[in-house]
Amino acid sequence: MSRRFDSFVMFAEMRTGSNFLESNLNAMPGVTCHGEMFNPYFIGKKDQLSLFGYALADREADPMALIRAMRAQTAGLAGFRYFHDHDPRVLRPVLDDPRCAKIILTRNPVESYVSWKIAQQTGQWKLTNAKNLKTAQVRFDATEFEAHVASLQAFQVQLMHALQVSGQTAFYIDYDDINDLEVLNGLAAFLGAEALASLDGSLKKQNPEEIAQKVLNPEEMDRGLARLDRFNLARTPNFEPRRAPMVPQFIAARTAGLLYMPVRGGPVAQVSDWLQRFGVVESDFTQKSLRQWKKARVGHRSFTVLRHPVARAHDAFCAQILTGGFAQIREQLVKIHKLELPAAGTDYADAASHRAGFIGFLKWIKLNLSGQTSARVDAYWASQAALLQGFATFQGPDIVLREERLAEGLAFLAAEVGQQAPAVPPAPAHGFTPLAAVYDAEVESAAREAYARDYVAFGFSDWQGQPPR
Repeated sequence: MSRRFDSFVMFAEMRTGSNFLESNLNAMPGVTCHGEMFNPYFIGKKDQLSLFGYALADREADPMALIRAMRAQTAGLAGFRYFHDHDPRVLRPVLDDPRCAKIILTRNPVESYVSWKIAQQTGQWKLTNAKNLKTAQVRFDATEFEAHVASLQAFQVQLMHALQVSGQTAFYIDYDDINDLEVLNGLAAFLGAEALASLDGSLKKQNPEEIAQKVLNPEEMDRGLARLDRFNLARTPNFEPRRAPMVPQFIAARTAGLLYMPVRGGPVAQVSDWLQRFGVVESDFTQKSLRQWKKARVGHRSFTVLRHPVARAHDAFCAQILTGGFAQIREQLVKIHKLELPAAGTDYADAASHRAGFIGFLKWIKLNLSGQTSARVDAYWASQAALLQGFATFQGPDIVLREERLAEGLAFLAAEVGQQAPAVPPAPAHGFTPLAAVYDAEVESAAREAYARDYVAFGFSDWQGQPPR
């Protein structure tokens, strides 16, 4: 019967017990862990600068060759430890390989942080003889700890997502369980190895005291930990689909070196008209042709323009729903969500009816962005945060302007590329009831509920009525 795995990787961090777990993996018959093979400063273990015939320069030139050599030159099942700051070129190939077993070792981040600080101060990173124990008290730094937790969480999310999309699973083990023989034998079974008769006792636990006894400022530590949102209660939920960068819709002024990355529902026509005043404009790019355009224009600037969520939603309501442009979505709004809409291409009989319809549309947007409708999340009302994240999958804009200061922002851009800024053309009217005629606190509240993500991400205040829509 063939083995399930032909290699393994232990994902861990400093001070999580990875040395102890490695020693017990090496105690399993037919299993060998070669340490931190992709540590930036050594290969495998401290001060070791070559492994399997590969020196640091060889590893730098071709990191995957070192993994191939490890598999070829190790009898049995071979693996290594990988921390979040090790060679990133290795991570994706390893994660994508179903023949490489994944072990994910975790520890309470407060404990790992304090242990790391103590090891930094004492210089003792491993302990094999309790008589040589070095102890110290350290100062808890709340800002440093928050950064520590953020990096750990980001890496764990990256691992989880990669395993989910590839349909793989990992063996999760916590620091508190690495002394449990039954758990380690469960790991052995996961790897297809023989069980251990006993634990390897060569390494000793360092600093077993309570956390409060290890720090010089326990009260300050308590206050710092209280600031953390442990359960992420302040997070704005995001159920929007990921968006493509929409490169074909980008618009460039050929001679001015300006590239506009339009946010649908924003002042796209107005900004496009402004770019045309520089001369010939180009669009319908591919990623390849856009890179060529950029290479040919040293000093170019890319930009986008944000619109206030209330104004943007109202523009989408008028230009896409009232006009009848999105017929299927109109039909859903009427039949399923009971929104009263006038005949396609016409406005409501009065401002009060228009206001009620617009508020109903905002409530529907909230459902749509939360994944609670069957309709697509169209770019005309998708959150601007999602659209900018889509841009970033290719490349984010250099500058993000705000519509309410459009003339000032465009003048700055023109100066950046050494051009005289042309006048900004007036915004085209959509021909329906203007937002100023229906806007009030209820409209603002509905927009804030629909676009909570944008209000938080971009700091929008209440709509001030400029520019009128």
